[in-house]
Amino acid sequence: MRERIINVVVILVVLALGVGGTLYFVKDNSSNSPVENRNVTITSNESINESIKKVYDSVVVVNNYQGTRLTGYGSGFVYKKDDEFGYILTNNHVVEGASKIVVTLSNGEDVEAEVLGTDSYMDIAVLRIDEEKVLQVAEIGDSTDAKLGDTVFTVGTPVSTDYAGTVTKGIISGENREITITDNGTSYMMEAIQVDASINPGNSGGPLVNINGEVIGINSVKLVESSIEGMGFAIPIEVAMSQIDKLENGEAIARPVIGVSLYDLDSLPLIGNSELDIDDSVTSGVVVNSVERGSDAEAAGLQRNDVITKIDDIIVKNSTHLKYVLYKHNIGDSVKLTVIRNGREKELTLKLTHQIGDSN
Repeated sequence: MRERIINVVVILVVLALGVGGTLYFVKDNSSNSPVENRNVTITSNESINESIKKVYDSVVVVNNYQGTRLTGYGSGFVYKKDDEFGYILTNNHVVEGASKIVVTLSNGEDVEAEVLGTDSYMDIAVLRIDEEKVLQVAEIGDSTDAKLGDTVFTVGTPVSTDYAGTVTKGIISGENREITITDNGTSYMMEAIQVDASINPGNSGGPLVNINGEVIGINSVKLVESSIEGMGFAIPIEVAMSQIDKLENGEAIARPVIGVSLYDLDSLPLIGNSELDIDDSVTSGVVVNSVERGSDAEAAGLQRNDVITKIDDIIVKNSTHLKYVLYKHNIGDSVKLTVIRNGREKELTLKLTHQIGDSN
């Protein structure tokens, strides 16, 4: 009898502990119930709000007036100021042909601006406004520090002035792109930063900004073909700043002219020049069609039918590329040309003494 009572007590104790444990477990884990609705606040550390604040009020709308009519607009940004003026960078094509430029500040105020200097090749222009009108000065960064995949953003005026101050975000999707542009029948090449951030016509001239809020490029819709979507390009800020003193003073930027007429080697079948003696292994380069008297090309010893294959060991792709490489040099520099003459390779030294606008 005593053993039976002990067994019953043990069973009751075990049952009590089991029920109690179960109730405790359910109560303790009720907050994790998948059927319970809870208010959850999600935070993100990927916001670029603070970076935007560092540049936002430096950005302006650049309005192009021809006579009394507004003929176009773009964007620009204040990159410096002194005791008298604030200085704005934008694209040359944004201000081209203007009789008056009016910039709209981020607070909505319209201010007349003076065009100090422009350069059609780099597609940049410098404007200035009264110093007291400047709301913010952008911080200039270094595009050479940027890497593929880095976060970037733009501030500008896409589609219409109703959307002034629009921010678009993306990544750097290509570095050191060589972009060929045809303008009024003339082809030239530029180096650009490729991004996937949306760049529309009104964004032209606005800043491309890194995650630290530093300007690393100047957006240019001129570099984008109409058939391409999701691909934008910007002029590296170092390219613009390398000539900024001359533009601020309204000086023309000196670029070398060597005094030759050229045609591309790959157009040879169309030209039909039977005088050339070129090995089949040579697939790129430019052919000298004529040499001007008194030119740098004549002084270097270039002759008709010479095929220029390299400049300072850089392979020349075509005549547009040759000009692009030469434009990286200053007047007074010397470059080494590798040419093929009568089937043999030859090296010449070309000293750059003439610039665009000179008469030989």
